[in-house]
Amino acid sequence: MNLNLLVSLGAAIALITPPSALAAETGPCEARDLGFAQPAAGWVHRPLSKTKRDTVYTVSKEGDVAVLRAEAKASASAYLAPFKTPIAVPTSLSWRWKTDALVKGADNRVKDKEDAPLRVMLAFDGDVASLPDDEQTRFKRAKRLFGKELPYALLMYVWSDQVAPGTVIPSAHSSQVKMIAVASGSAGLGSWQSQKRNIAEDYKRAWGAVPGKLLGVAVMTDTDNTGQAASGYYADIRLECAG
Repeated sequence: MNLNLLVSLGAAIALITPPSALAAETGPCEARDLGFAQPAAGWVHRPLSKTKRDTVYTVSKEGDVAVLRAEAKASASAYLAPFKTPIAVPTSLSWRWKTDALVKGADNRVKDKEDAPLRVMLAFDGDVASLPDDEQTRFKRAKRLFGKELPYALLMYVWSDQVAPGTVIPSAHSSQVKMIAVASGSAGLGSWQSQKRNIAEDYKRAWGAVPGKLLGVAVMTDTDNTGQAASGYYADIRLECAG
């Protein structure tokens, strides 16, 4: 996923959810069921670039559970649940995912190999004016291109192949995009895996700060850099509150 795609991903969320001016405003925790059968979740497909193929997303049922299937063939696009109003960051994010194979040749540490069979992503609000000059320039350039403010930060949970679980992987393009490998290697391929993450703790590990409000959730299966094929499955995405 190159810089244009990162900008496009942020813009796709921002087109629906305008970031606020306050990065660390607090409020009560708000739990949300973002299952793919929930109309209120507002899931939508968003292409990331006119020059790239789209990943194909389809929703089907496995028993009583709605499952999102993603099929990537040298492609990249996102499936988004943007919020109409930014919300205070919930305690945790939980989900299930599955893939049958890793992306051959992918390495999330290298910008021209940065693909993943599975990604779950969170977009946050924040104070862009607090960022270094080069980052502020990127945000201003993106606003000129898209006419919208971009999310302050994107945190991506990925299934990687080159780094150990728990590793924070900085984006090669922007300090405001970080990945955390929550699964790595071939263990568990072909079976549903359950994940649960403390959002504030992960944000602090990635940026050393308290997160601003949450703007939306997204998933993505992408192979645009390696030109490979990959399949990913997602289910039971929930934002939860302690207790």
